[in-house]
Parts: sequence; C-alpha cells; structure tokens
Amino acid sequence: MENTALDKLDRLILRSLQADGRATYDQIGEAVNLSPSAVLRRVKRLEDSGVIDRYVALVKPAKVGLGLTAYLNVRLEKNTESHKRNPMDLFRASVMTWPEVVECAALTGEMDYLLRLVVADMAHYSRFIMDTLLKHPSVQDCKSSFVLDHVKATTAVPV
Repeated sequence: MENTALDKLDRLILRSLQADGRATYDQIGEAVNLSPSAVLRRVKRLEDSGVIDRYVALVKPAKVGLGLTAYLNVRLEKNTESHKRNPMDLFRASVMTWPEVVECAALTGEMDYLLRLVVADMAHYSRFIMDTLLKHPSVQDCKSSFVLDHVKATTAVPV
C-alpha cells in the first residue's frame, strides 16, 4: 500500500471532513486558516490520490428498523474437489450479495472471516443464518456474538 505524504493542513482538513462531510470549503478554510480555493485544491488532491475514498451518509440502523447487530466468526471448508472454485473466492463473492453483511474482514487465526451483520431482530438473524450462511457450500462453522451496547462507534480514522 502506498502512503500519501500528508502535512498538518491536510490532516486538519481530513479531520474536519470526517467530522462533517457536508462542511463547505469556506467553513473548512475558516477552521484551518486557508482560503476556500486552497482547501478545494487540497481536497481534490486528497480525492485524486485515494486518501479520500468516498462521501456517504451514515444511517442509524435502529432508526430504519434494524435493531440487532451481530458479529459472526466464520470458518470455511479447506478441502474442495479440484473442479470447484476456491472456497474463499466463492465465499467472498457471496458476501458481496448479502445486504445483512455490512462489514467482512479476512482474519488470521482459527476463524477465516469476521462478519458484522445488521438485521431487524432475532427472527431475521435466524433466517439469515439458517437459510443463507449455513447453506453456503464453503462454510464449515460459525460462532455468533450479539452487540448489547455500542460503547464507541466511529468511521473516523486517527489522522
């Protein structure tokens, strides 16, 4: 992975955008002591270099009827017949189509993947596990943990 050199002003701009992605260049410029046009040039450079990946609206799951968050550790089958696709490739492709999975990370250690699921309730969770995840040909085992309370949740990275 390539690192992009960031100076103090770039970091201040990034912090400002992470706090409020809808802040105007005027507002950011005032906060970092730059003209709006200078902020625009820096933001454009950060976008072009891939430091800024995209802009999104953050939706509170509970406000849209998704009141249950679960983390699933998933172990995949290691042995497949030679004519089948690689189990990891097959699983990764499937995960991309499952709307309940809002995050998927490949892991070291005993389990292969960690999934974060956001679902309406326990019935929705059960349907996903029984009808989707455990029926997937690559999945050998899964272990679930349910979120009781969100102690810290941020999308901001420490720049």
